[in-house]
Parts: sequence; structure tokens; C-alpha cells
Amino acid sequence: MIEQNLRAPAVLTPTKANLSMTRSRISHIKERLIELVLLLAALSSVAITLAIVVILVKESWVFFQGVPLKDFLTDTQWTPLFDDAHYGILPLLSGTLVSSLVGLLIAIPLGTIIALYLSEFASFRMREIAKPVLELLAAVPTVVYGYFAFLVVTPLLQKLYPGLPGFNLLSAGLVMGVMIIPYVSSLSEDAMRAVPMNLREGSYAMGATRFQTALKVVTPAAFSGIAAAYILAVSRAVGETMVVALAAGMQPNFTWSPLEPAATMTAFIVQVSQGDLPHGSIGYQSIFAVGLTLFLVTLCFNLLGFWLRRRYREVY
Repeated sequence: MIEQNLRAPAVLTPTKANLSMTRSRISHIKERLIELVLLLAALSSVAITLAIVVILVKESWVFFQGVPLKDFLTDTQWTPLFDDAHYGILPLLSGTLVSSLVGLLIAIPLGTIIALYLSEFASFRMREIAKPVLELLAAVPTVVYGYFAFLVVTPLLQKLYPGLPGFNLLSAGLVMGVMIIPYVSSLSEDAMRAVPMNLREGSYAMGATRFQTALKVVTPAAFSGIAAAYILAVSRAVGETMVVALAAGMQPNFTWSPLEPAATMTAFIVQVSQGDLPHGSIGYQSIFAVGLTLFLVTLCFNLLGFWLRRRYREVY
């Protein structure tokens, strides 16, 4: 009798069966709620982006009702605060591109070299110390970088170039490059560390040195992540505000020389947002046209990065 009772299958009473079904339903409802929350979180970013685009296009349309698009794209003067107002985007565009180019010429090479060293040559102890220190640079407020460029870097550059003005794109670009280095080095190092070890071992087996393996095997294999780091650096440089506003000045000067002062698109938006122009005027509406231009420039760089990643995948 005892053995038969032990071998008998367990039978759920109606109360236990109802309790099990209730728990199953509650668990199913919780999973559905979690999926709904995650879906709303994903859609929120898309909705915010679309809302920004709609506002920029709507307000820019009002601006272009009073300013011809041809003049906006070809005029070399940007004087919305003057009585004889001109709304040519070229001075702001040139200042943005020059300062960004100087910063990227510093950030991309140094960031890539640092990523290669941390990923392939540094010891574990060195990596654990150096990487957090580098990432601390990204935590420094940009206004601190701006004052550092204006009060420290510009006087040093004036010793090398005695005729260098107090506001210049070179100083702003150099400090901006230092500020962007953590973005390039951290993301690139993560991409290189994600490369499978068997690729490195295969390269070593073929007689390649450590440097050759890092340069010709690891770097191409991690190109997708490295390209993403570069695109993030470009977007960060183009959208920087405080460094260029404090170090490069707010004078809209159409120039391609980094030794001269100039204003950027973001600096002009800050200037107008401080109340220099009455709300609702054509001059005030110009900040939306400038914002739309900045959005399109960033979008072009992102499309270029997407094209590079796609071409890389086709080749390799």
C-alpha cells in the first residue's frame, strides 16, 4: 500500500489548478506589459525625432517665405542683426566645418591609436586604469573646455603665431579634438576587443607580428564599430556649442582659415536664443533654418557612415 501510494501520480485539486492558472495569467499579463513598455520606449525616440523634423521644417518654411532659398545658400554675408540684413548660411557653415575638421584631425588619429594600444598591446592593469581616466574627459562640462581654450590654449598659440587674434577657430578646434578623443577611443576599443581571438591566432600562425595583426587583421574586422565611433565624433564636433562660442567668437566671418575668428551654426542659435532678436521676426525664424541645415549636415555624415559600413561588409 505504501509503495502504491508513492507511485501514484499527483492529482491537482480544483483549488490548486485554479491557483496555477491564475499565476500563469498574471505572468502572461506582466510579460505583455513589459513588451508594451519596451515598444513605447522604442517608439518614443522615433516620435521625438519626427517631431523635431516637423518643427524645423514648419518654422523654416515661414523663414523661406521672406528669404529666397538661393540667397540663403549662396550669400556670403550673415547679418541678421543689422538694418541691412543678409541671411547667407555660408559664413556659419564654413566656421562649423573648419572647427570640426580641426577637431577631427586631432581626435580620430589619436583616438584610434589609443584604441589600438589598449586593445592589442596594453596589459590588463594598464587598460583598467587608462580607459576610465580617458572616459573622465567626456564627463568634463563643455563650458570648462571653452574657458580652457580661451584662457590657456589661445595664449600659447599666440606665442607661436604673434598675429593670432584672441578668438580663432584653431584654438576651438584643438580643444574640441581633445574633448572628442574619449568617444573615438572607447567605442573603437570596444569594437576591437569584440574581434574573435581565432582571427588573431590565425594571423600569428601565418607569421605576422603583433603590430601587423592589429593593423591588418583586427582593424578591418572591427571597421563597422570604428566607423560608428567616427560618425559619433563627427556629429559631436558639428553640434558642439560652448567651446566654439567661447574660443572662436560669434562673428560670422566667411573664411576657410582656422587662424581667423568665425561663428558656427550652434553659436548663432545660442546668440539669438538669448533675446537679441524679437520673437516671431525673420531674424528669429532664421535659427530654425540654421537648425534644419545643421540637421541635414549631420544626416549626410550618418548616411556616409552607413554607406561605408555597407561597402565594407560587401568587400570583406
